[in-house]
Formats: sequence, structure tokens, C-alpha cells
Amino acid sequence: MNFRPCIDLHDGKVKQIVGSTLGYDNKEVIENFTSDQDAAYYASLFQQNKLTGGHVIMLGPGNEEAAIRALHAYPNGLQIGGGITADNAQKYIDSGASHVIVTSYIFHDGLLDMNRLQQLVKEIGKEHLVIDLSCRKRNDKWYVVTDKWTKFSDFEVNAQSLKEIEAYCDELLIHAVDVEGKRGGMQEELVRDLAEWTTIPTTYAGGVRSLDDLKKFEAISNGKLHVTIGSALSIFGGDLDFQTVVNYCEGIS
Repeated sequence: MNFRPCIDLHDGKVKQIVGSTLGYDNKEVIENFTSDQDAAYYASLFQQNKLTGGHVIMLGPGNEEAAIRALHAYPNGLQIGGGITADNAQKYIDSGASHVIVTSYIFHDGLLDMNRLQQLVKEIGKEHLVIDLSCRKRNDKWYVVTDKWTKFSDFEVNAQSLKEIEAYCDELLIHAVDVEGKRGGMQEELVRDLAEWTTIPTTYAGGVRSLDDLKKFEAISNGKLHVTIGSALSIFGGDLDFQTVVNYCEGIS
């Protein structure tokens, strides 16, 4: 289990947001934290602590400049997502991203678009691709949600579908949408399922808020999954000390 940090960008600033409040015209975006530091500051911090596989997420327009600065600050140490397509993916790899992260581009009209996925792999290679399968529960099954988590797709996350999609990417990133950003505890059932179903490096994000949660996550996942912590971290205004997380995960990895 590795700690995979994050840099979420909204309106050009590093923020922690309840992701499920994005993408609605009639719903106020809930911001847990807005930083006085820029994205490059956090990228350098993660580099100093030898943290790899963290992700920079561009939440809407106006974030590309800040994201590129972060990639330049930590070359080949960060992944990037948000508005990635086959046409622009190589630009981010050339700017220093180790991987690009995609969801909505390869899902539209509720379906996985294999042509787009294959084109993306052709452009940058599967070794540079992370597929984000952030999901919510519906009718007792996990389904990928897209378009800033506002739309259910028809793609069910299960053992078979993960086996098929793993052939096209280097890693998976999965946010537990119903708990992400709320600091109310992880979605334990999803953690168990992912630990059982995945066979490539997979990062879980959502609800981890304390060292006890982190220890529980390690136990539930049998140390198989990586973990992202956002709003709960001290560097993002939370109570969970950043260095404590780094040291704990370093000690067990």
C-alpha cells in the first residue's frame, strides 16, 4: 500500500471540494479548503517526500496553467486528469506527467467507447494511461459515474469488467463518490471488492480521515490497494497530519 497524494484544481487554485457537488447549475459547490499555496508548491512537497503516483485533477476550465506548473515542478512524478482526450494527452506527457487519467472521454451516452479508448492507447501507450472508474452504488451494484459525477453510466464495476478494462491501462483510480470529500469514513464494501477484483495497481479515494481509518483500510484491502487522502489531511486544512501519513505508509510499503 502506497500513499498517493492529490492536487485538485478549481478556478486555478488548489482546493478540496466535495466532488459530488460539482457539475450542477442549481447546486452550490461545497469547498472544504482553498490553499494560499499554488499547485507547484504541493508538487515540490510530494517530490521532497518521495511520493509517486499522485494525481493533479483539473476541475473545469482555467486550471491548465497551474497544472502544467505542477508537472514541471515534479517531472514524471504526477498523473493528470480532467478534460483529457486523445488529441491533448501527449501534450501532458511531454509536459512531465507520468500518466494521464480519463473517465468522461471514454464514456458517453452511458457506454464505454472502445474506439476512443483504443485511440488513446495508440496515441500514448497503455503504460501512460490511468482509467478512472469512480463509482456509486445503484440497485446494489457499483456503476461508473461521469460528467463530474452527475451521470450514471451503464458500466458496472465488477470482477469481469475490471479484467477486461485492465488490458488497456497501467493503473486504475477509483473514487467512492458517495463519501469522497465528506470526511465521514471510507466505503468499506467497495474497498473489499476492489481488493478482490483488481490485478493492476489501483488507487482508492474517499472518506479516509484518520490514522485508524488508514490502518483499517490496509487491513480490509490486505495492503493491495493504494490510497488517496484529500480533505482530511493537515496540508489541506484537515486534522490528519500529512507527515504521519507519509511515515506510516513508508513503514509498511
